[in-house]
Amino acid sequence: MLALYVHLSTYLTALAARPAPDERGQASAEYALVLLGAAAVALLLVAWATKSDLFGKLLDAVMKAITDKVK
Repeated sequence: MLALYVHLSTYLTALAARPAPDERGQASAEYALVLLGAAAVALLLVAWATKSDLFGKLLDAVMKAITDKVK
């Protein structure tokens, strides 16, 4: 009886550890959606910074800081 319990317990543990067939690739799909979301946020941020000229002001400030240290 003990051998049957051990065998059944091992089988059920192995069965529970396997991913369900319909969930395979789920992590890849979630990863792709996160990347698309991050790209969309980045594009919106770049568009906003370009339209408000913050990107140009940032580059001007960086160049000024570099040239001030050189002098």
